Amino acid sequence: MLRLGFIPFSYYVISDCFNFSSHKSISADVLFKQIKFTGVQALTLVITISFVTSILIVAQGFPILSSVGQQSLIFDILIAGIFRDGGPFIVSFIILARSGTAITTELGNMVVNKEIDALNAMGISIISYLVVPRVVGMFLSVIILMSYFMVSGLVSSFVTASMFNHMPLSSFTNGLLDKLTLLDFIIMSSKVSLSALIVALITCYHGLKVEQATTEVPQRNIKAVGQSVFSICFIHLCLTSAMIIH
Repeated sequence: MLRLGFIPFSYYVISDCFNFSSHKSISADVLFKQIKFTGVQALTLVITISFVTSILIVAQGFPILSSVGQQSLIFDILIAGIFRDGGPFIVSFIILARSGTAITTELGNMVVNKEIDALNAMGISIISYLVVPRVVGMFLSVIILMSYFMVSGLVSSFVTASMFNHMPLSSFTNGLLDKLTLLDFIIMSSKVSLSALIVALITCYHGLKVEQATTEVPQRNIKAVGQSVFSICFIHLCLTSAMIIH
C-alpha cells in the first residue's frame, strides 16, 4: 500500500477512520496517548502564545486606531488574529512542530527496530492499530488546542483593553459579538481540522516509509515537515481566498 504512494495511503486511512469503533479495543491506548501528547501537554505552549499575541494586538493596535477615531476596528483585528486567520495558523504549526515530527520519528524507529514486521506477523493491521488512532487523536486534539487558544486570547485581550484603555466588559463583549459571524467559526474550524488531518497523514506516511537505516528517520522528518508546511499554507490560503470571494 505504501508503495502505491501517498494518495492511496490517505484514502485507506480515511476510510478506516470511519470503522475506528470496530477495532477500538486494540487502538484506544494509542489514541489516548496521542490526545494527551498533542492536546493536553501542548496547552501551556498554546495558551502562552495566544496570551502574548492578543496582548500585543490590543496594546499596539488600540492606541493607533484611537488616534484616527477607529477604535471599533480593533475587534476586526482580534477576530482575524485569534479566530479566523492567526489562531488556526499558529495552532497548525504547533501540532506540526511538536506532534507531527514526533509521529514520523516514532513510526520510523518502529520500522527500523522491526516492530512493524512483528505486528504484521501477528496479523495486526498497521493502519488500524498505529495510523488511525494517531490521525483521530490529532484531529480531536486540535479542537482542544484551538478552543484554549480562543479563550486565552479573549481573556488577555479584555484584560489589556481594560487596564490600558479602560474598556468595560460590556463594551468589549458587545463590540466583539457585533463583528463575529458564523462564517468566522466555519473558516476557523475548517482550517484547523484540515491542517490536522493532512499533517497526521503526511507524518504517518513518511514514518512508515523508512526502510532499514536509522539515518532515514531524520531525512523522512525533513520531507514530512516540508510537505506539511506547504499543505498548511495552501489550505489556509484557499480558505481565506474563498471567504474573501464570498
